[in-house]
Amino acid sequence: MPKEGIALTQLNSIERHQLARIAGVALLLTIVIGIAASIFISKGIDINLSADIEATAQNMLAAESRLMAKAYLGVLMFCLEAAFCVALYLLLRREGPFLAGWSLFASLAAAVLVLLGAVAAANASQLAGNAAFSTLASDSQRLLLAGLQATNDYTSFHLSIILSSLAKAGFFYLFFKSRLIPLLISGWGIFASLFVATTIVARDFVPALGHMAVTMSFMLSNLLALAALSLYLILKGVRA
Repeated sequence: MPKEGIALTQLNSIERHQLARIAGVALLLTIVIGIAASIFISKGIDINLSADIEATAQNMLAAESRLMAKAYLGVLMFCLEAAFCVALYLLLRREGPFLAGWSLFASLAAAVLVLLGAVAAANASQLAGNAAFSTLASDSQRLLLAGLQATNDYTSFHLSIILSSLAKAGFFYLFFKSRLIPLLISGWGIFASLFVATTIVARDFVPALGHMAVTMSFMLSNLLALAALSLYLILKGVRA
């Protein structure tokens, strides 16, 4: 191979490893921040962690600062998701331009839905802390408005999970096809991503699928797939 060709191959290899590590770090930060936020910030004020809309709305009206923190974390999660999906698109577009482009578009759309959840949290923070709302609305009306913000957060979050999971299934398929990461990780990723998306949609029509055991099973399978992907990309990059 000519020297110019060798240099170009080495440059492409370096760039691919850099993109892989950017994607891995962004994904790992998304996982860690998401878990930490659900434990230390969102508990009691996130309808996605509780089925009790009334109790969540009441808690929201007494949690102005935590709601704003939740909103700002939503902005951060949007940035991390954008970095993750753009890096994967650049890494995988040669393996399947259409599927990589579609997965990028779906991932960005899901990230925008996360931003809508952040807007709902910021709105609820205003309801809780802005004295003007005490004048404009009664306590019961403020509670109703807070409940509407909680519902908006719920719907935007679940739609974002469906879109994001389908997008990740596309990326995992391209990894599976290209053999850039171990088949065990990419194969499990395809299964877990489709498991999440199909179950969330199906349980709206089959109530039995909303059982906690089913929810925990798809959450854990997805967490395992994403954690394995992020750690492999950070530690190993991608195969030649």
